[in-house]
Amino acid sequence: MLSRTASNLFWLGRHMERAETASRLFEVGARITLLPNTAEGYRNEWESLLRASASSQLYKGKYAEVNEENMEKFMIFDRDHQGSVASCMYNARESGRIVRTALTSRVWDALNVAWQELRAMDPGQEDAADLADMVARHASTVHGAIDGTQLRNDGFHFMKLGYALERADSTARVLDVKYFVLLPRVEFVGSGLDSYQWQVILRALSAHRSFHWAYGDDVSAGRVAHFLILNGEAPRSLTTSVHEALWHLDALVRRYGDDVPHTARDRARGLVDRLGALSIEDIFDEGLHEFLTDFIIEIGQIANCVQTDYFYGRG
Repeated sequence: MLSRTASNLFWLGRHMERAETASRLFEVGARITLLPNTAEGYRNEWESLLRASASSQLYKGKYAEVNEENMEKFMIFDRDHQGSVASCMYNARESGRIVRTALTSRVWDALNVAWQELRAMDPGQEDAADLADMVARHASTVHGAIDGTQLRNDGFHFMKLGYALERADSTARVLDVKYFVLLPRVEFVGSGLDSYQWQVILRALSAHRSFHWAYGDDVSAGRVAHFLILNGEAPRSLTTSVHEALWHLDALVRRYGDDVPHTARDRARGLVDRLGALSIEDIFDEGLHEFLTDFIIEIGQIANCVQTDYFYGRG
């Protein structure tokens, strides 16, 4: 496969997952603004989302005030913001258009419909939950079309690898929002506010019901963090996402053999081994925010290695 084709398929997966993450983050912020006592954290809940998504500087260069109306424009519709839903869906569609012959008609139709529906919308038309549901619905349709109709060839593995790496990154960022600022004072730990904020995180990741199936009704920091980090049955957990990335990298190594370096596969295997050796107590002893920051950096390094191994210097 040409490196340009592989790169576009990889980024198609990343951009679709990133679009869903942006809408989920916006929903988290909108839900948290309904709560009392959050203004004493790091400025406010919207600031926490900007910090978690590493887009504070860009936002402040365009908008004078940090509020829900401006955040909706920025996170959902702003094409100048490469992390917005609109930018990600457009870029996913463009990647698909460039490699149209590598996609089935169902995958292309799903990409096209998702972009056209979002393009027809204006800010303020829908509330945060409806926007998030709309984006999640289209993202699921695209993902389902890939799973249901694409050959299990190297193109499939590049797409799914993009999804897996981006999902690992996005789950870590959504989880990090909780400790960035949403719990402003130590005395709130274990309180009703603390519990509600964890439930908001679970709902934003469409993991509320599956968490309760696995852990019952006790929504605590340790249980939610374990579910979203170390539980291999949770579809969006860091462990599950990294294992999926490794599976697709192993498949690519089998296909390409020694024609390409194995740097990305080896780093992913090392991350899987490190996660497997950790307990949730180890993570909290290190510091949840510090652990997530290191994890996000490592996922970025694995993604860079994919670029180097497969997309640079090949035909």
